[in-house]
Amino acid sequence: MAQIHPTAIIADGAQIADDTIIGPYCTVSGQAVIGSGTELVSHVVIEGNTELGANNRVSSFAVLGGKTQDLKFTGGMPGVKIGDNNTIREYVTINAATNDGDFTTLGNNSHILAYSHIGHCCHIGNEVVIVNACQIAGHVVIEDMATIEGAVGIVQFMRVGAMAYVGAMSKISKNVPPYMIAHGDPIQIRSFNRIGLERRGISEEGRKAIKEAYRILYRQEGLNASEALDKIEAEVEQTPEVKHLLEFCRASEKGIAR
Repeated sequence: MAQIHPTAIIADGAQIADDTIIGPYCTVSGQAVIGSGTELVSHVVIEGNTELGANNRVSSFAVLGGKTQDLKFTGGMPGVKIGDNNTIREYVTINAATNDGDFTTLGNNSHILAYSHIGHCCHIGNEVVIVNACQIAGHVVIEDMATIEGAVGIVQFMRVGAMAYVGAMSKISKNVPPYMIAHGDPIQIRSFNRIGLERRGISEEGRKAIKEAYRILYRQEGLNASEALDKIEAEVEQTPEVKHLLEFCRASEKGIAR
């Protein structure tokens, strides 16, 4: 049986797993679904059409599923879908999507730290770390295993690639390619994420290929981005990591950080 504190308010219709823990002064909407082993510590607000998977821990004063801040909202039942094994710390806000039937999403095994905001229609992958006070505008995509350090601002429609590392207090106004280290305002690529790649189990072959791709894209003079990508495709071993880097950069309508 779920452990629900007597001060919590659970609206009729909410689907609560038997081993969920809902602490003092939490409020849960009638459309919410809360999975097995998930804990709402205290004063958590679950609004609207919000689904949390298993074994999440949501700390005090977080608000999940709040109405989109997009002025184009015209009604309906958009929402938020959150996977399993995530840590969501104090005062985090994750807004619902804008259009009826759409969802803002967060994958599995991620850590969203205090005072961070994830806007409408964002898609956050698996094993992502978003450090304190990051402000993420609408329609942002953050791929698996990326790390966003504290107080970073991300402009709407931006993308941060897999295993990228973004330094604190940066402003992301261009897409950050996978496997890179980025920092600054405006955002600039500083290096490739050698340590992150090693920690994530990328082979030595894969790391060497990314290092060479980085050299061509960011350190070889006389090439524009398109020319550099063509050179990478022609001359660098096409490991899965290099292929993903090429696909990401060529699909970046807003341009990549240089």
